Amino acid sequence: MAQKGVELERESFSCSICLDLLTDPVTIPCGHSYCMSCIKTHWDKEDEKRIYSCPQCRQTFTLRPVLVKNTMLADLVEQLKKTGLQAAPADHSVKSCLVCLASYCEKHLQPHYDAAPLKKHKLVDPTKKLQENICSRHDEVMKMFCRTDQQCICYLCSVDEHKGHDTVSAAAERTERQRELELSRQQIQQRVQDREKDVKLLQQELEAVNGSADKAVEDSEKIFTEMIRLVEKRSSDVKQQIRSQQETEVSRVKDLQEKLEQEITELKRKDAELKQLSHTEDHNQFLHNCHSLSPLSPSTHSSSINIRPLRSFEAVTAAVSEVRGRLQDVLTESETNISLKVTQVDVLLPQPEPKTREEFLRYSQEITLDPNTVNTDLLLSKGNRKVTLMTEEQVYSSHPGRFTYYCQKHDLLFLFTVHVNIFL
Repeated sequence: MAQKGVELERESFSCSICLDLLTDPVTIPCGHSYCMSCIKTHWDKEDEKRIYSCPQCRQTFTLRPVLVKNTMLADLVEQLKKTGLQAAPADHSVKSCLVCLASYCEKHLQPHYDAAPLKKHKLVDPTKKLQENICSRHDEVMKMFCRTDQQCICYLCSVDEHKGHDTVSAAAERTERQRELELSRQQIQQRVQDREKDVKLLQQELEAVNGSADKAVEDSEKIFTEMIRLVEKRSSDVKQQIRSQQETEVSRVKDLQEKLEQEITELKRKDAELKQLSHTEDHNQFLHNCHSLSPLSPSTHSSSINIRPLRSFEAVTAAVSEVRGRLQDVLTESETNISLKVTQVDVLLPQPEPKTREEFLRYSQEITLDPNTVNTDLLLSKGNRKVTLMTEEQVYSSHPGRFTYYCQKHDLLFLFTVHVNIFL
């Protein structure tokens, strides 16, 4: 057991005159307690002065106070004598008593549960700061609070240096501070709830952004893949067209080339025949052979031979280059537009379902009633936006969609049947 704790316990129930445990304890008007015999002896010495004082606080009384035994304190001292109760250090104790200003282990705490006077004592979790509850000036328990100086004080302080100040009991001040504390906690808890809602919304926004971005990437890849496929298909088509035209032109040139080569062969043969004839020495034979010569076939005129420039497909290349330039311009423009759209992205979070009337009114719209379907007992007015139940049948044009029951009509805005409760 800690010696300090033992001294604190004995001091709390000791007489400051004889320094022993109280015997027949009495409490004088200033609040201090003494053995009845000790305080009587002290006051007997002051009879001549007719002024009686407290040995501790020196408060004086013009009339000698009547001494009455403090039975509660006597029972408490007697209980302490029987149990030999001592205080325990805070680190080994289970509870601290704010009245005894001591900490107790489980064994020595039991009288506080059994003895009637001790049951009223305030028990708290063990603490090492019990001595801080003692007034350093008057050596009294500080059970009051000075709101003027914002500090705990004892009763003697309240009638001395704190006289005239705004003072209340420590318990009352604790109740007020506890109320303020609870209010602060409620505000903090509300802020925590608000921030948790904000965090939840941010998490939803994060998921929405990620989901929207993933979908945009996937869709963009599909679109660009389709664009690449279209370009590749167009490239294949152009290639096929070029090759087809190439085959046509090559075939035409080869046919013309073959025709010209045949003509050259015939001309060379004819030239050889004429050369041989020119070397005939016999005049008669020469003349005879001249008449028997076959005529030349018609010559192919140069104008019919269309020899095109060697780079006749350059126009195709130029056309493709032009398409590439236009595509580049489109891509540059679209890149700027797409980049702008990306920076201006605004992901819409799902709105909570409306519950209150004010929330529902956000989605309210004016409806237009259909005169072709309204029952003849109903009158439409204010641009077909108001309906009134009439006692007389109204005149409407014949229409196959007209309702036969007066609580039915058709809403043009939403294109579905709405039932209107009409009360007379």
